[in-house]
Amino acid sequence: MNHRHLAVIGAGGWGTALARLAAQKGFRTVIWSKEADAAYAINENHENTIYLPGVPLPANLTATNCLDVALDNPEAIIMAVPSRFVRAVAFQCNQHWRQEYMIINAGKGLEPTTGKTMSRVLLEEIGELNEDAIAVLSGPNHAEEVGRDIPSASVAAAYDLRAARFWQELLSTDSFRIYTNQDVLGVELAGALKNVVAIAAGICDGIGYGDNTKAAVITRGIAEITRLGKVMGAHPMTFAGLSGLGDLFATAGSQHSRNRWAGEQLGKGRSYDEICGSTRMVVEGFNTAAAALNLAQTHAVE
Repeated sequence: MNHRHLAVIGAGGWGTALARLAAQKGFRTVIWSKEADAAYAINENHENTIYLPGVPLPANLTATNCLDVALDNPEAIIMAVPSRFVRAVAFQCNQHWRQEYMIINAGKGLEPTTGKTMSRVLLEEIGELNEDAIAVLSGPNHAEEVGRDIPSASVAAAYDLRAARFWQELLSTDSFRIYTNQDVLGVELAGALKNVVAIAAGICDGIGYGDNTKAAVITRGIAEITRLGKVMGAHPMTFAGLSGLGDLFATAGSQHSRNRWAGEQLGKGRSYDEICGSTRMVVEGFNTAAAALNLAQTHAVE
């Protein structure tokens, strides 16, 4: 085992799955959890029984509720918190930041109040962070499958391709393949907006519509995402790749998808409050929907 230290900020299912990957590759991995019971479960049971049950975690993966412990001189940092909390958490991280730190954002969403992507929020809140040191990770990646080493692929996008390749080498395994590109905006928009379309696809399930309806929603959804992304400056082909069509396919059709599930519940007549109150998981599509509509109106995209 090497002595390299990696920090993961956020102990949800996806943060835990990525922390497990890093730990399996020999990193001393510390995951920060806002919730004491999740940290306790990881440290005592070597399993995140709350957000990723049934997936054993290596002994060199530990959890903490103290951000300063997680950020005690790590080589690299994975940000994996819900979009609405990224600014507040980044503000706290700024107090412990060093210019040499590399960071990748693994969450998918837009800031609800501003419509900004997560990389923009991080750059605004962390004073010593610059574009050369930031990357984003997105693709058709259910934590439940990555955590069980089911073959999966993702995209690491960065303004500086060296940063993308850094994360490609750090996180790639025999069962988790990472591709690289430099369309940070396109990858982030694709990952965020597909959650809204997945809710719509879930509504089709809940109402009891057939495959025809759901296929129409998914296909027109990716067309709308591509139109908006192109107007905002993203590369159109990004939305035909893993972080676009690939992620939408997985999210809109899978039983693992909390966004599809939330849409299904809406289709069955449950209210927003009932749905959110019945799960500890964050339904990113709910947070992103209003921001997506505002962006579309701002850029005159239907």
